[in-house]
Amino acid sequence: MSIGFIMMCHTALHRAAQVARYWATSGAPVVIHVDKRVHADDYADLTASLSDLDNVSFSARFTCEWGTWSLVAASQAAAEMMLEKHPDANHVCLTSGSCLPLRPVEELQAYLAQHPWTDFIESVTTSEVGWTQGGLDMERFTLRFPFSWRKHRKLFDKYVRLQRTVGFSRRIPPGLIPHMGSQWWCLTRQTLTAILEEPERKVYDSYFRKVWIPDESYFQTLARLYSTKIESRSLTLSKFDFQGKPHTFYDDHLQLLRRSDCFIARKIWPKADRLYATFLRARDTAPTIAEPNPQKIDRLFSKAVARRNKGRPGLYMQSRFPVRDHENGKTSSPFSIFQGFTDLFENFEGWLSKYVGARVHGHLFGPERVAFSGGEAVFNGCLTDSAALRDYDARAFLTSVIWNSRGERQCFMSSPRDTQDINWFTATDPNAQISVISGAWAIPLFNSSDNFSVIRKEAARLQKLELAHLDILQSMYVKARVRIWSLADFVENPMEPLQTIVDEISPRSARRLTEAPQMVPLEGFGQFLQNLKNQGMQPQLMGDFPTTGELKPYSSRRGRPYLVK
Repeated sequence: MSIGFIMMCHTALHRAAQVARYWATSGAPVVIHVDKRVHADDYADLTASLSDLDNVSFSARFTCEWGTWSLVAASQAAAEMMLEKHPDANHVCLTSGSCLPLRPVEELQAYLAQHPWTDFIESVTTSEVGWTQGGLDMERFTLRFPFSWRKHRKLFDKYVRLQRTVGFSRRIPPGLIPHMGSQWWCLTRQTLTAILEEPERKVYDSYFRKVWIPDESYFQTLARLYSTKIESRSLTLSKFDFQGKPHTFYDDHLQLLRRSDCFIARKIWPKADRLYATFLRARDTAPTIAEPNPQKIDRLFSKAVARRNKGRPGLYMQSRFPVRDHENGKTSSPFSIFQGFTDLFENFEGWLSKYVGARVHGHLFGPERVAFSGGEAVFNGCLTDSAALRDYDARAFLTSVIWNSRGERQCFMSSPRDTQDINWFTATDPNAQISVISGAWAIPLFNSSDNFSVIRKEAARLQKLELAHLDILQSMYVKARVRIWSLADFVENPMEPLQTIVDEISPRSARRLTEAPQMVPLEGFGQFLQNLKNQGMQPQLMGDFPTTGELKPYSSRRGRPYLVK
């Protein structure tokens, strides 16, 4: 059983020469087609480097352009030379100049000897399988394509639309059912001869000249007419991304290529010295008849495609900035936001860090500066405490804080006094845990010594901001875990909600709280709220505070938050 190789070359001719010599010295005849656009001196160097090999030939040269008939014409000419000069070649394999043999020729010959009448060519119908990615399906066989898709893209698209508008459709020759597949095939001598010597070849060639990307349909369609047995797969390993572009293999893919058990791989980087040195050296091991199994590495390529499409959760990069709300996760890991807690409790950040295994910051979005934990001026990832830099893109700042501290949960404080640019972003992030004590912003005003008219205006402003934020948190689009308490309810029973918060942040600790953080004095706060009412401002978010006396904790009543999912 003998196999012949056709090589379609246009670049990296020194690598093509290495592969051709490897195959030829292993007893397999080789016919090389070199694109006519290759410089004459480079072509002469290639022919001279292989002139000592009697079983290496060069076919007539064509100027080949992607997606055109020239590629089929070049492969036809090379195939005719192969069949004429090497009558002992039972199979003919079409490869490219960037292909690399992964297994010895003897193993491929032994494998084909077990399948002497089988044609290995990917061949699928457009009507039953969506084979193409981002291109034309059946229309490539029924429309005309006089303009190059790469050189004259606008004319190509306009002419396609014109043909669709007028209802133009080419007639497919009788008996042909269009099929498509990879252009890298391995056909039996009988099938290839039947295709090239077909009495209706002029008719078929004339038809396929006007088909878009005929190198992926000519042999794939005609093989169905003459083959006695088709394996709709290629013996050449080629992987494509979600846009239909071939993956390039580099030196670090060595073990990956070995695991595939495929006979040939494309597309190999010309400077992958390790791959060429490894696979083109003589091997002392006994030949094996392992079945090619590219599925072994499909999972890795699927992950690569998913990474390319979605990116890593919570990572925003220049090379792949996602469309808003179509990113793979707004942030990379869970985090917690506390609104109103620093107004109600003294040193709440210190108390919280004591009970949860997390990094507790102050007000990251405070108006003056970024309050990183410990008063740091620079945080992970060289994030500075500059409010101006932060506010240039508040969402990017938050996602960077979370991404740069992966493995450590982040907690930070919030207030209506802070920048409000991230409210929708955090509310629609499933990683966010948002706890709000509504109306707590009034406590610093209660303790303020400013003129009461100034306090009233500031209270009205802050209440308006918090009402807008609460409207967001109660929206149907919220994905964060949200808990909201009124100030009065929280003051009556602070331990239960604090325990709930701690349990959510550190669910494995199962640690019961023994003490609550120190609450700021609230004597006279009810009267303060009444004074705001008397001045024409209507407090709405604090709950019921008595005008006289103090609000007494009532342990039998559980202060239940309402949960927004």
